[in-house]
Amino acid sequence: MLYMKQIPPTFGQTFDAKALSETLNVDVEDVDMRFLIQEVSTGIPFIIVPLKNLDALKRAKLDKDKYFRLIGKTQAKSILIFCPETRNEKNHLSVRVFAEYLGVPEDPATGSANGCLAGYLVKYRYFGKEKIDIRVEQGYEIGRPSLLLLKAEDKKEKIDVFVGGKVVMIAEGKLV
Repeated sequence: MLYMKQIPPTFGQTFDAKALSETLNVDVEDVDMRFLIQEVSTGIPFIIVPLKNLDALKRAKLDKDKYFRLIGKTQAKSILIFCPETRNEKNHLSVRVFAEYLGVPEDPATGSANGCLAGYLVKYRYFGKEKIDIRVEQGYEIGRPSLLLLKAEDKKEKIDVFVGGKVVMIAEGKLV
């Protein structure tokens, strides 16, 4: 396993659950209202949206007109949605990332987005702790399942964030 340290997250504007639910074509009741919908950045900003369950995550589909109106007013150009239900019991969260503005309708495995998510999770104590070490599944809806590993710790003055994954050596050589 290999981890990359990201810059500490910054937290931006918050959003109305109704507007985001309409943008994602899910019911407002699908949004986990215990947590904020917020713009988070570890260098690249994302709007983080907590959902209650896997059914809502699977049903989500961008309303492109509402999406483009929304991101026209934000630093973030992509939306990460997540829920605590997973397909694999070893994992902790299921995630989807919509990046239509960047020409990617949906991203199968986004380290930058998940780094923002890691910072969000510890800031809001999603798992009840100031430190996480979790497994995130992503990419199922587009037929490219992937697994990302997130570590983060809220150290009061800053949040340390690490995003990792399994690495397989495919070549070895010398630079001359």
